[in-house]
Amino acid sequence: MASSKIIRTSTVPSSLNTFCRGLLSELRDDEGYEVIAIASPGEALDEVSRREGVRTIAVAMERRMAPLKDLKSLFRLIKVFRREKPAMVHSITPKAGLLSMLAAWICRVPVRIHTFTGLVFPTATGLTQKILIFTDRLTCACATHIVPEGKGVKADLENFRITRKPLRVLGHGNIRGIDLAHYDRTPEVMKNALKIRKDGVFTFLFIGRLVRDKGINELVSAFRRLNAEIPATRLILVGRKEQDLDPLPAETLAEIDRNPAIEAPGPTSDVRPWLAASDAFVFPSYREGFPNVVIEAGAMSLPSIVTDINGSREIIIDGKNGVIVPPRDEDSLYSQMKAFATSPDALAGMARESRPLIASRFEQSYVRKCLKEYYKEVISSVE
Repeated sequence: MASSKIIRTSTVPSSLNTFCRGLLSELRDDEGYEVIAIASPGEALDEVSRREGVRTIAVAMERRMAPLKDLKSLFRLIKVFRREKPAMVHSITPKAGLLSMLAAWICRVPVRIHTFTGLVFPTATGLTQKILIFTDRLTCACATHIVPEGKGVKADLENFRITRKPLRVLGHGNIRGIDLAHYDRTPEVMKNALKIRKDGVFTFLFIGRLVRDKGINELVSAFRRLNAEIPATRLILVGRKEQDLDPLPAETLAEIDRNPAIEAPGPTSDVRPWLAASDAFVFPSYREGFPNVVIEAGAMSLPSIVTDINGSREIIIDGKNGVIVPPRDEDSLYSQMKAFATSPDALAGMARESRPLIASRFEQSYVRKCLKEYYKEVISSVE
């Protein structure tokens, strides 16, 4: 066994490319591990290899349930793990977690870590919920160590009795951390923000997938009411529609298209100018693990309106760097958006608090320090 070999896995390569940006090279260069990244094939996996300087292995994995394809992926992972003989396999995302933990258990990999980010089963119903609970229980049964991304995820795992194994939240939660030098109002960012900003118009910003689960229906309806009352407002929706996975209803799509105060520019590779050009961030999601975009908004000194869900309630301190409203509650969302647009002094106070609060809990080097220490602890416990 190569005692210093670590394999990180995710279902799709974009997850590794986003959440492990810079981390894999640090684990190799600073900690001396041999690092391998595994995900479905794609350009993002190639980018991970080029940028991080680590070996990558493509193993196709389906995000949805696909028994025959999943079995093929499982056999492929078993083959890889037997050949590589890692000291640790660490998975993120649900399907990669299930398949990687099962394969690593079969191969008797000494340390098998799965990080739970957003959980789907608490908001699912019927047979779907039972299947999701079963697969998460199987993931935990095969893992040696389980890391919930935040306290809310930990509580759900405990309340639904997914596992009796110890659950460990690292630091204050969050798996990525925030690079405060990058997420700052630099001259270049502000120059680009000038192209987006409209003086005299209060701008609300949402960043994320434009789907039902992100609360887009309630957000669009609440804004339509607000804009009718306060015309000098606008809503920017930055992200892509996913009509095949979680479609928005026709009436919501029609309102986005026909309302001149709503802008939907699509996805972007750099959210900073959009954050710098806005007055408030709105994130009315139904469920999350630990939404990085809310951290990014706070780092850019933007107060947020979020729903009372896992992750969001751990980032926002109600009344200090933003406000918390119930999920799926259009009236509460409308009331708080109106309060933001009409209370400049209160808004300015929350804006001043936003960046320092984020810096104190989620600065990237601190988040990574917690993970590195955890790796040393669990690997040394089996050597």
